Amino acid sequence: MRRAFPASNYRTKPYQPRYSKVSSSRATLELLWILRTLPMRRTFFILLLLAALGVSLANGTPKPPAKSHRAVAPAAGAHRSGSSKSRNAAKAESRNLSRRASSLARTPRKNRTTAHSRPSQLDARPRSSRHSRAVKRPRADGFALPAVAAEDASFRKTQLLPMPSPLRGSLESLVRQNDRTEEDGLERIQDDDDLNDRISRGLLVPVPVSAALTINGNLPENRRYCRPWTAIFLSDLARAHAARFHAPIEVSSAVRTVEYQRKLMEINGNAAGAEGEVASPHLTGATIDIAKQGMSRQQIAWMRSRLLTLQQAGKIDVEEEFRQACFHITVYKSYLPPKPSPDPSPVQTEVPVEGQ
Repeated sequence: MRRAFPASNYRTKPYQPRYSKVSSSRATLELLWILRTLPMRRTFFILLLLAALGVSLANGTPKPPAKSHRAVAPAAGAHRSGSSKSRNAAKAESRNLSRRASSLARTPRKNRTTAHSRPSQLDARPRSSRHSRAVKRPRADGFALPAVAAEDASFRKTQLLPMPSPLRGSLESLVRQNDRTEEDGLERIQDDDDLNDRISRGLLVPVPVSAALTINGNLPENRRYCRPWTAIFLSDLARAHAARFHAPIEVSSAVRTVEYQRKLMEINGNAAGAEGEVASPHLTGATIDIAKQGMSRQQIAWMRSRLLTLQQAGKIDVEEEFRQACFHITVYKSYLPPKPSPDPSPVQTEVPVEGQ
């Protein structure tokens, strides 16, 4: 027997629903219960009640989980069997497969190994085209790098020079340079008149500028000179450097005068003195500076190794400067090859001696 809704609830005062957190289906049923007491046909009320029940069932029915691309099909025959053991085994296998798929997705692509990628196939992958094509780069200074195949390029990478220690200068080195230049009979050039006189007598020769050796364009014309053995050293060094790196080296400073060195000391705190036993060897014309600016790491390593070998042989003294970024090199007369045995037939050309 159906329970009638109390008449006093809607005759004496309007219905006041409780605003609580209820589901939409319950609120619908309560609304229909209220509408039942209103004058309406029973058939219409039944249809409306059935529709509300259908809506509430549709809202309360849980939706199936969305299919993921990582979902793995259960083992064959898992759903055919009605036993709980087979279903549990299928679920466990499905979980294991999904875990493997998720771990594979988190693994970096380059470290993944699947059933379709075998080690033999991975090792047989073709290299990129940039490893096989030849490289030829023209340069604006007249050098052109030869075409190098991939095998030669990979071989050259294994022949990179280790980076030697910097060739730092010291007070003992500066004193030794002054003593050696005095032993070679070299005098310090006082001013521009003295410099021009020595140039005219052939005691100083121009820096041997070539495609492998350049000079700083800011140097005045009368300061682009050096001693003859220093010029020979520059030619040998530039030729060997160009054969290795296909690039020129730059002379940033050459001969100086005592007058110029005094002015340089006023504006450059790193400049050596103009007098005494620690004076700048540039004043004799036997010293030059080679700029490090623009050199690569391998070029600097090559320069350090070659200059250190010559210094250990007693032919030069080198100081690597970092403020001006250059190699300060003093070349001694011992760099010249030994004189051949006297022969009366050919005329021997000798280097002019200071004071002649």
